[in-house]
Amino acid sequence: MGFPAARSLALVVAHPDDDAYGVAGSIALHGDEAGFRYTLVHASYGEAGDIAPGFPATRETLGAIRREECENAWRAHGRVPDRHDWLEYSDGGVAEVPFSELVDRIAGILDDERPLVVATFGPDGITGHPDHVTIGRATDEAFHRVRSRGGPGLQRLVHGAIRESTMLRWNAARIRHGLPPWDPQRVYHLRGVPDYLRDIEVNTTTVAHRIVAGLKQHRSQAHVIFDSNRTDEDWLRSVGREPMIIAWPLRPPDAPRLADIFEGLD
Repeated sequence: MGFPAARSLALVVAHPDDDAYGVAGSIALHGDEAGFRYTLVHASYGEAGDIAPGFPATRETLGAIRREECENAWRAHGRVPDRHDWLEYSDGGVAEVPFSELVDRIAGILDDERPLVVATFGPDGITGHPDHVTIGRATDEAFHRVRSRGGPGLQRLVHGAIRESTMLRWNAARIRHGLPPWDPQRVYHLRGVPDYLRDIEVNTTTVAHRIVAGLKQHRSQAHVIFDSNRTDEDWLRSVGREPMIIAWPLRPPDAPRLADIFEGLD
């Protein structure tokens, strides 16, 4: 067991740019606090991702480029991870990794770090991507394994989410601009969750510019991240709230919504 649990966060995701939203605002809000520690884990380098039209990358070079983009993104954001582990699995092949191996590796990191909060994908994977779904499920399992041993940290497990009302608004805008709407039945399309299910919603408007600055560093994926019809003002509005679901400990349905990822844990 390693570091003290005060205001520490571990984020476990599948690909570079998965970490560029979801809790980036919370990291910006707390990143300069004494005792804050940020651990980031990626399952892969994202080498099988799309390449933006005209971007100077090949299938052979994309993984290294995306790793560099990720590092540049956190520098642009203004709070680099204190620890950053790359598990180096194949992009698109995370679901083929023996599940026990994946859980063991994530559990080892969580046991070393003992973060107060662990964040990952929920069962929908935000986009239904098998890598997202698998890394989220393995992180959940690792969290509970390490927590059950006792010791500091691991007081809250959260899943990133998109509000259903937000998805409806985004789809209406896409239709107005002649773009197909996101279809939650299709892999790689965004999914929303009913608004009432979110347990945390962080107001990140004061640090939204930092989130967007990080997102813009993922240049090889610009066509995926940024709709061509969206302005900077649109993106600042889009990242002005961070909704999350608390996967553990379960909260009563009538519990008040929290306004901070660490609220109630100090």
